[in-house]
Amino acid sequence: MKQIEQRIKKLFMAKGLKRTPQRCAIYEMLTGRTDHPTAEDIYRTVKRTFPMISQNTVYYTLSTLQEAGLISEVNFGHEHARFDANMDRHHHLVCVSCQEINDLYDGTLDRLSMSSKKGRQYTILGHRVEFYGYCKRCQEKSKSSSRSEGRNRRTV
Repeated sequence: MKQIEQRIKKLFMAKGLKRTPQRCAIYEMLTGRTDHPTAEDIYRTVKRTFPMISQNTVYYTLSTLQEAGLISEVNFGHEHARFDANMDRHHHLVCVSCQEINDLYDGTLDRLSMSSKKGRQYTILGHRVEFYGYCKRCQEKSKSSSRSEGRNRRTV
């Protein structure tokens, strides 16, 4: 058995999850990606290996994996939820143009604490920080489109 399959088997057993080929394929696919795919992306990818898989199976599996604490839903105002199998403590950089999400590891952000009176009324379980902006690729596109617009303008 491959090392990844063995690790998934142990994880699923520890979480009390039934190990189906489709469920394992969905989880393995997610652990191999860092781009935070949507359920539709996951469905299209896994369907190549399991042509009979339904979208409902993908949604149900994602919900089950999320409840088991093996994945998290990442939704920053996108049209569709995105999923992340990286359960290490991390934060995100989100491009508001192309919707790309990148993981961000920063110990300073990990140590943030709630100092307001309102925050002390809660038992804080954790926090997640998201930074919004334009990725390098979208910045470059914007610069090149501004330059070409300037060249195409005519003085009348």
